[in-house]
Amino acid sequence: MIIQIKSSEGRALGPARAGIALLSLMTVIAAGVFIGCAKEKISPELPASSDLAEGQRIFRFDTFGDEEYWTDTARLHEIVEEHLSPLKALKLGLKVDLDKLSLLKFVSHNPFGTSGTKELLRENAVVGVQATFNEEGDIARIGITCAFCHSTVDNALVHGIGHRLDGYPNRDLNVGAIIALSPAISEDQKVVYESWGPGKYDPRFNVDGKNTPLVIPPAYGLAQIENETYTAEGPISYWNAYVAVTQMHGHGNFSDPRLGIDIKHTPDMVGPKLAALRLYQHSLAAPLPPDTSFDVTAAARGSAIFGQTCLDCHVGGNGTDNNSGKLHAPSETGVDGTYAARTANKGYRTTPLRGLWQHPPYFHDGSAATLTDVVAQYNRVRTLGLTTKQQEDLVEYLKSL
Repeated sequence: MIIQIKSSEGRALGPARAGIALLSLMTVIAAGVFIGCAKEKISPELPASSDLAEGQRIFRFDTFGDEEYWTDTARLHEIVEEHLSPLKALKLGLKVDLDKLSLLKFVSHNPFGTSGTKELLRENAVVGVQATFNEEGDIARIGITCAFCHSTVDNALVHGIGHRLDGYPNRDLNVGAIIALSPAISEDQKVVYESWGPGKYDPRFNVDGKNTPLVIPPAYGLAQIENETYTAEGPISYWNAYVAVTQMHGHGNFSDPRLGIDIKHTPDMVGPKLAALRLYQHSLAAPLPPDTSFDVTAAARGSAIFGQTCLDCHVGGNGTDNNSGKLHAPSETGVDGTYAARTANKGYRTTPLRGLWQHPPYFHDGSAATLTDVVAQYNRVRTLGLTTKQQEDLVEYLKSL
């Protein structure tokens, strides 16, 4: 049974109100009422003996030793101990893995206070966050994993609490606001971090000091993709190493002379894990759209239009011409070029069209709120000459991918 919390008017509740409703529900559960959960997990745990399972473990739970930064420098443990209640965590976009959650144990620790958050961490139920505790029950060390940004949940219980969806971008996660809570961050830095908003992150701000945040991309549908960055600096393991070392602050090695970066740590807790991590990420298929989410007849007409106007770049229907090394100037699609100018290649790759229905907004910076906006921009900038009806049909096709 899947539980959905709605208002009296039938509207789905937002994170904060849903959380309040959840806590009321938990009070009932604590009194002894049994609530069944969905039997099928969206991203189930794999047999522990396989290399794929090791990649899954790394993706979900390996911090690469980044506790050194998030505890000793950023003092994230202090934020949780003193300020981060479960409701505030949900409001910041953090997700709770329902399959790790013991509701009875959770409500036994004041679910309205920080002790409730600490209990979620003890149960390993906060997606992408790992914590260890001292004998007094306080957080001793805390760190983050790949799943922090690149997993979400299906909201099976309430918004923000459900079964894992590995590879899905967490577009609710306000990374900047979380970082800005750190007492180690300067006031000028806080202004930048707080400007990003949910679902965005600048993976170079701490490198070059400039600020052009990107939307968090999916980590699924990567098996046939050569370069997994908006600007195609390198393949998936390049980006995994870059993020693990320079952004997560893991204890590893990363070097790219093009960017003036050369970081070395001993021991290297990143490099030996990249192959298994890549294997698991390659196993994550893009999600199929719900059956009723697009007009089948219109999508068929849109497919023909796509073949006439889009296949030069989106090779193979939902692919990318970057697999053959091609990059595009920002002017070719009318997107802002500021971020590209900060990168090694100075251009953008053609983004693979994977699970588009699932992860608005679009373009590297989220400047297109909907697929309708995307098609309208391409129609204008590339002078496609599509009628309003043709644009609508093309949108339906994109929703079907």
